[in-house]
Amino acid sequence: MKTTVYSEIAGWSDEELSNELSASSMKLTKLRFNHAITPLENTNVLGETKRHIARIKTELKKRQLTKQA
Repeated sequence: MKTTVYSEIAGWSDEELSNELSASSMKLTKLRFNHAITPLENTNVLGETKRHIARIKTELKKRQLTKQA
């Protein structure tokens, strides 16, 4: 399953990655505020969102490094 997530993210353009990164960051912020006010039913969503953001940042960094080389 994880390889499909990575291959899906690798297929996105730089603009799509940037848009998804900002949307996911906003989602994580909203989830944190909502969890502080009333506990979430499924707190695993917080971790999944953080991992999704990390995957996107990793792909962006990989592309940046390949452009420099």
